[in-house]
Amino acid sequence: MFHHLPLPLAALSGLEISLILLVLTLCFVIWRLTRHQECDYKGEPEPSIEQALRALAGSTHGHLTSGNSVELVQNESYFDEIIGAMAQAKHTIHFETFLWKDGEAGSRVSDALAEAAARGVRVRVLADAVGSVDLSDHSVERLRQAGCQVRRFHRWRIQNLGRLNVRDHRKIVVTDGCLAFVGGHCITDDWLKDGETLPRYRDITARISGPAVSSIQSCFLENWTEVSGELFTDDATFPDLPESGPARAHVAYVKADHCASSVQVLHHLCIGYAKKRIRIQNPYFLPDPSGTEALAKASRRGVDVRIMIPALTATDSPRVSRAGRYQFRRLLESGVRIFEYRKTLLHQKVITIDGVWCGIGSSNFDDRSFEINDEITVGIADITIASELERIFDEDARDAREIDPESWRHRPWRDKLLDRFLYLFNEQF
Repeated sequence: MFHHLPLPLAALSGLEISLILLVLTLCFVIWRLTRHQECDYKGEPEPSIEQALRALAGSTHGHLTSGNSVELVQNESYFDEIIGAMAQAKHTIHFETFLWKDGEAGSRVSDALAEAAARGVRVRVLADAVGSVDLSDHSVERLRQAGCQVRRFHRWRIQNLGRLNVRDHRKIVVTDGCLAFVGGHCITDDWLKDGETLPRYRDITARISGPAVSSIQSCFLENWTEVSGELFTDDATFPDLPESGPARAHVAYVKADHCASSVQVLHHLCIGYAKKRIRIQNPYFLPDPSGTEALAKASRRGVDVRIMIPALTATDSPRVSRAGRYQFRRLLESGVRIFEYRKTLLHQKVITIDGVWCGIGSSNFDDRSFEINDEITVGIADITIASELERIFDEDARDAREIDPESWRHRPWRDKLLDRFLYLFNEQF
């Protein structure tokens, strides 16, 4: 029956071949179920980003809110800020993170969560199962004994088959439904104190109060409900939020089936709206061809585009950095300026547009964040915050090396070949 098949297949029985075909079919079905549409926006909207905030928010499944207060929390001060907020919480603490390891930082956060639960605060903790693999069972049990509800996102179970590659990469803290922290900080000692080879990581988180916190709370609820089945039905969790500052804000986090994720659409749209300048700081800058073209196109129409990433000597993921460099020549030839930060891992995920709008969140500029992971980015229209982020970019540039386009074209062929090879896996890094 199988005498016309290649020799390896001819040696298999009909049942074995049927099982192989079944497995391949199941793999294809799972891939189709988990695959998301990519954003390939080619437009150049005429209005400025300030004039189109409602359209920007609506196109990313969000809504624009006014009256928000936003402060930037940098580097190790993040831990003091969130622990202080937890100490003031009276009703609820919602904590969501990706990377969490035992250590001094983890102990400080765990102590604050446990103390809040002991005084009667409802504490819900959600940690990604892969990112928190180094959070010991002892630490988790201690939280639970104190009264915290603790869940791990997408544990290795049969019911999660087909979604194991989807990770919860969000970093969110919400206290009493009225104060939120969103950014890039993780709960490891790398963010708290200097290491043996690199100083403590640089990072930025936004401290937000006002009406936008309700949307951030909804983002936490999305994954909490998936892993626990619990819904929030009391007004204390979603309180009335009065205006508290001058910032307008909107939140992107939705990842609808068979559609481009809101976070990816937000990044592509804001680049399209740019008229004067774009500043990006991102630790894992690995753009796909459409993202590369969006940035190159902005530069060609006269926008001053500058991107800052960690140098190869400062990154914690050399493979990702190498793969991201595959698109550099195209960007450099279009006039985009690229800077390599050399002091330590630059971990903030920040984009600013024209000095008036910024995006701060958990998302990397890569396909894993845009198409696979669960992420969050808060869009903030506030000149003071956008200007402060641009100032931070300029200060960090003093400790960075700008890539020279001519030298980049003539770098060793081995480097070019390695970058191209690693870029083949860009959707999984």
